[in-house]
Amino acid sequence: MTAPGRGGPGDGAAPPGREYPARPIVGVGGVVFVGSRVLLIKRRFEPLAGRWSLPGGALELGETLAEGLAREMKEETGLDIVVGPVVDVFDRITRDAEGRARFHYVLVDFLCTVLEGTPTAASDVAEVALVEIGDLARYDLTPKTIEVIARAKVLSAA
Repeated sequence: MTAPGRGGPGDGAAPPGREYPARPIVGVGGVVFVGSRVLLIKRRFEPLAGRWSLPGGALELGETLAEGLAREMKEETGLDIVVGPVVDVFDRITRDAEGRARFHYVLVDFLCTVLEGTPTAASDVAEVALVEIGDLARYDLTPKTIEVIARAKVLSAA
């Protein structure tokens, strides 16, 4: 989710235009398995700053879902990927104390395969980790992220 003009590294500020948007923002995410492990990233910026999640980000104007995810994966983790089937489509809405939508994303998560590269933290990512499925609880993932990973695991085995 690279965006020029945002706050400095590590300050957790949201990219401009992402807080209190006029309409939902389309985002993409990728589930990448390396053997029995899944790729996670620790987010540097809001929403979910400091939390572990799947790599991905917001689409740019003129990008297809697959193009946006390939770009985000390269920017965040250094990986070149093949975008596979859709795993899930859902809303992620974060409300403020008054109940207003502070963040509203419509997210499309895909099962992805690595073409080349070694996962490294880049762009708006603080850390990357390859995590055994049985160790996911240690990473304080949202329930929806755990559900998406489980669905992707079933898809990858089919």
